Amino acid sequence: MDTKMKAIERNNTWDLVDPPESVIPIGVKWVFKTKLNERGRVEKYKARLVAKAYTQKYGINYMEVFAPVDRLDTVSVLLVVATHNVWEVFQLDVKSAFMHGEIQEKIYVHQPAGFIKRGREGQV
Repeated sequence: MDTKMKAIERNNTWDLVDPPESVIPIGVKWVFKTKLNERGRVEKYKARLVAKAYTQKYGINYMEVFAPVDRLDTVSVLLVVATHNVWEVFQLDVKSAFMHGEIQEKIYVHQPAGFIKRGREGQV
């Protein structure tokens, strides 16, 4: 969680502001996952900050999902092409892929639990 919050701050993902009267901020929650290595031992613990889904409204960005990743069949084809051409293949783990996207709308979210700034508790 600390690593994720440091990345959010480092990338200037959001600014704390007083919530506008006409806006209901979206809640957020932490989702945790344990990554295992090939021997089944814990390799690392991962935390993601996600919007609470029940705040979505049908018809407003409800049916759209955005993920900067490729489909498995696309990756398979690329590996076949790389193998055929004897190309070297590298793997890269991007910890903050979503933080590099640009959105046009203003979105107000509550501060995540455990990371509420002192003196700015009411801000979003």
